[in-house]
Amino acid sequence: MNACAPTLLPTDMELVLRVMPLPADANGNGDVFGGWIMAQVDLAGSVLPARIAKGRIATVAVKEFIFKQPVSIGDLLSFYARVERVGRTSVTVHVAVFAERNPADPVVCKVTEATLTYVAIDRDGQPREIPARA
Repeated sequence: MNACAPTLLPTDMELVLRVMPLPADANGNGDVFGGWIMAQVDLAGSVLPARIAKGRIATVAVKEFIFKQPVSIGDLLSFYARVERVGRTSVTVHVAVFAERNPADPVVCKVTEATLTYVAIDRDGQPREIPARA
């Protein structure tokens, strides 16, 4: 297993996805592909904006993407999200990914974090205003 600085799961963010990578998601050394992790972050990051936009959204920007630790087969990944900004047509979220490792002697490590922006779109794929919050 990969060494990391143990941490606690966040209490100021919402759990939006939990998944365990499969062997097909990793290279020959058992390290999970960064692209697979990026795809999962995009899925996780879209949960809160879709609720806020009350409909279809599209990813328009990734401000930053930081890989802090390798991810291995057998790691249980927990994706936490927090809304950073709601604009007229867009929502920016921060996603933090934690790996729960070694079930016999559990340890939690932050492995990845990213900031993404999603835009609300209509059925023609054009930007639309986000409904007013109640």
